Amino acid sequence: MAKKNEVTVEVKLRALFDLQLIDSRVDEIRNVRGELPLEVEDLENEIAGLEKRLENFNQEVSDFDFQTKEQKNNIEVAKEEFKKYEENLKNVRNNREYNSIVKEQEFQQLEIQLSEKRINEFAAMRELKLEAITQLNEKLIERKKHLKAKKDELDEILKETEIEENLLAKKATEYQRKIESHLFDAYQKIRNSVKNGLAIVAVERGASGGSFFTIPPQVQMEIASRQKIITDEHSGRILVDPDLAEEERKKMTAIFSSKK
Repeated sequence: MAKKNEVTVEVKLRALFDLQLIDSRVDEIRNVRGELPLEVEDLENEIAGLEKRLENFNQEVSDFDFQTKEQKNNIEVAKEEFKKYEENLKNVRNNREYNSIVKEQEFQQLEIQLSEKRINEFAAMRELKLEAITQLNEKLIERKKHLKAKKDELDEILKETEIEENLLAKKATEYQRKIESHLFDAYQKIRNSVKNGLAIVAVERGASGGSFFTIPPQVQMEIASRQKIITDEHSGRILVDPDLAEEERKKMTAIFSSKK
């Protein structure tokens, strides 16, 4: 005689099959979202990278402007020095003084030429960097538009499915409580190891659901008796009889419909 609080195998099988139907529905919802969340994340990371590059490019332009200003200041200083030496030439007393002042003037002229060369180089690099900034801004605008479209698409899907998914999650927790921990762990292990996530399936036409391997009549009778947990020797999935599966599908379909 079964103990008062003992849960029968049939109850466990029904709870497992119901949980499978819930998990499969959640899988369907997530498949609708597909790769959109990852695409959104990738686009956000790409945009963040582009914005960082843009920040660096703008800083480089500012650096070119600062260096150009420094070189212009150098030119003004060199010109003042040149004028000063020009005045000094009026008071030379010998060739040695004259040659020394001329050399200083030549040095200042070289300083001016070098600064002018650097200014031209900075201007050329600045122009190239501004072109790169323009291209980068255009790319940013395009990627942000693409991100907005993807976010809008994802938000629309989430709006349609979020309520249902949250309710399904609560329902899944409810059914998990009806299942012993070791049985639930086995269910999860099977679910994670099979391609379609189906850990428990009904016998269909004498074979495991989705399988071509025939189940012996004696095993089918044991499955239909609902007296013990039986797994498919080929796929490892838990097996239930068609009647139980149909009953639970109808019950859960009604629940799903009422929750939408």
